[in-house]
Amino acid sequence: MTLTRPTSEAADGTGAAAAPGVRRAAAVLVLAALGALVPLLGPSAALRGTGEAAAPGAGGIALLRAVLCAALCVPVGELLVHQLADRVPGAPKERPRSWAPVAAAVGFAAALGLAAVVASGNLVPESLSQIDAGGLHASRDGRLALLEVNAFAVAGCLCALSRRPGTPVWPLAAVVVAEALRAHPTTEHTPWVGSGLTLVHLTCAALWVGGLVAALRTLRCWGGTAAGAALLGRYARVAVGLLAAITATGVWSSLRRMPPETVVEQLTSTAYGRVLLAKVLLVAAVAALALCARRRLRRAADPLTACSPARAEVLALGAVVAASGLLTAVPVPVRW
Repeated sequence: MTLTRPTSEAADGTGAAAAPGVRRAAAVLVLAALGALVPLLGPSAALRGTGEAAAPGAGGIALLRAVLCAALCVPVGELLVHQLADRVPGAPKERPRSWAPVAAAVGFAAALGLAAVVASGNLVPESLSQIDAGGLHASRDGRLALLEVNAFAVAGCLCALSRRPGTPVWPLAAVVVAEALRAHPTTEHTPWVGSGLTLVHLTCAALWVGGLVAALRTLRCWGGTAAGAALLGRYARVAVGLLAAITATGVWSSLRRMPPETVVEQLTSTAYGRVLLAKVLLVAAVAALALCARRRLRRAADPLTACSPARAEVLALGAVVAASGLLTAVPVPVRW
């Protein structure tokens, strides 16, 4: 009895400790499934009554774009928070287990799916025979799709094999550059301006979203320490600059596609405008939550109470990522 009783008690303790982790994992899966409905069902809802036609497989393409963006955010955010944590005086040496290898694998799968779409003539393939993999080298979009696939593969290998956190920065940068170039074809007026705006916008967004996730995971690893509050404060100061850059580049990019005199009308009469309006409202909600968290960091007796609005901010940012994926799949009202 003396041998079996402690064992059962330990098992009970382990089960009790594991229960919150299981519940959190289940909650994340449920939220991810709900978030996937936004890009999957969004195109038909956004296009209703506009007279515009959706591209074949727009929902699936939007979902793949959203997954690719989310997969990019995770390792980029970890790189940012690692740099911030190293500058916190008296910070514990413990770090949460990196999600970067898993994120790179997910990003690789999403990029591979998007490359298959490009190889099928920008149509969702119904069979492998419709995919012309060799033809990817013959087009600009195909080469960019291949670059993203290879970049995520290299980033995943570097994350898995190297212990240096900054190693995958270059392949991740290649993904950002490829996305910026893909979003602005050469037939567009001043495509380099648009690509530059998208480059800054996507980089700042990835740092903001991924950085917040990584910061909250680090705080949980450190416990209720003063170093945790200091890390959250450092991230909050960086996030202010990121939000300013995201807002400026987002407004500029929108005005390039929707001239000022048509913005109000297009926000309700076009699918692009409707999705853009929804994204703006979500970003406004995120900014309000970020402001609430910043005020708690400055004024609350326990600065770590800022984690509550910060967690809500993560959920809202997830909705922003889903809306961003949807925005890439609806018709763009280009007027030059």
